[in-house]
Amino acid sequence: MTDIAIRVENLSKLYHIGALQQRHDTLRDALTGFLPRIARNQKSNSSNSPNSRQASDADLWALKDVSFEVKRGEVVGIIGRNGAGKSTLLKILSRITEPTSGRAEIHGRIGSLLEVGTGFHPELTGRENIYLNGAILGMKRAEIDRQFDEIVAFAEIERFLDTPVKRYSSGMYVRLAFAVAAHLEPEILLVDEVLAVGDAQFQKKCLGKMGDVAKEGRTVLFVSHNMTTIEELCKRVFLMRSGTLEQDGTAYVVISGYLSDASRSMDGVFDLTQHPARSSSSNVIIQRLTLRDKNGKPSTQFSAHDDVLLDIDVVPHVPIRGPRLALAVEDSIGRRITTVASYFQGSGLTTIDSPSTVRCTIPNLALGSGHYLFSVSIGTKVDGLLDSLDHAAWFEVIWRNAFRNGEPYLNVYGPVLMSSSWERVECTQSKDILLETTK
Repeated sequence: MTDIAIRVENLSKLYHIGALQQRHDTLRDALTGFLPRIARNQKSNSSNSPNSRQASDADLWALKDVSFEVKRGEVVGIIGRNGAGKSTLLKILSRITEPTSGRAEIHGRIGSLLEVGTGFHPELTGRENIYLNGAILGMKRAEIDRQFDEIVAFAEIERFLDTPVKRYSSGMYVRLAFAVAAHLEPEILLVDEVLAVGDAQFQKKCLGKMGDVAKEGRTVLFVSHNMTTIEELCKRVFLMRSGTLEQDGTAYVVISGYLSDASRSMDGVFDLTQHPARSSSSNVIIQRLTLRDKNGKPSTQFSAHDDVLLDIDVVPHVPIRGPRLALAVEDSIGRRITTVASYFQGSGLTTIDSPSTVRCTIPNLALGSGHYLFSVSIGTKVDGLLDSLDHAAWFEVIWRNAFRNGEPYLNVYGPVLMSSSWERVECTQSKDILLETTK
């Protein structure tokens, strides 16, 4: 048996933007248009590839000549900006949509969680949908029976098991869908960003289950914008950009390169109006983030123990009463180090009702040398999160030997600097213990 679980060769997918499906009111209309359509399709098939066909303004290549192989038991993360082609790739692998050209070979039974409710019939109950999904995966009823109780317990929907799923909340939908996809023993598990719908506790539970699936030797393809999760789960990562597979490598190398490119600025001024990390559900309130040194000069390079000034330009759509702003400091692959926030120590910010700049001052930047990121958010207690950008700005800390002893600072020491003093202290008890051990 081959050790390849997924083989993709020159896979491409073309969408016609704004194209409307032709409507046929009668059978005669349908038959009248049938033969001309066949002729047009035959004429265009030979030229219907990214390399041989010049795309018009109404064409969008969601995927362009993507090729890769994934071995059995590999856990692969897929990252990239919105619209990079990540979800399209998983839909083709799940046989939800067909490619325009190229091929994808799947060796094994697939379980997929791509969108809320994918594979569920809204009129059927949770119980019935579990058996329906199992049948779609090719499982026998006895196999589903064996996993049934574990699926229900994991999804935490016991009370609503015999309720039609059309009455489920999005969170309940996701809990059941993930439980079914992960527990019905697929050999290949495809998971899109849909886990973001669930609450934090359930997300953690799902990630733990995905880790278990990987340890059992099953193959996982995982799309996410959460770089920390990708780094924890995946040894190998694909970076998608504009429909192409731009990079295939180790998690640390691919993630750190992607984040620094997405958040880089030469002068310390970061235009966030079109930043790829902003959620589609967020308002574009945070427009710009400017990093300044203690003299007020924009910069992306600081020394350990420098003061850093951060100017956040906000444009509210409506007055923001009681604004709560936060800045998170992260390492080069997006792992949270610490957070500073206006609501931690009383900022005096009462209302932002017009375009404004809010300045945050971080005295004594206690970070070791390396590359770091800032994430930024704004919200209120009443309305919750209004706008949020992960990995909004990139900056570098240069080691200046702040302790003035000539020692270099190595990455293995960790990112946070702490001052300390050292001296020898006489301790009678310690002397007594030492004397006893030397007798």
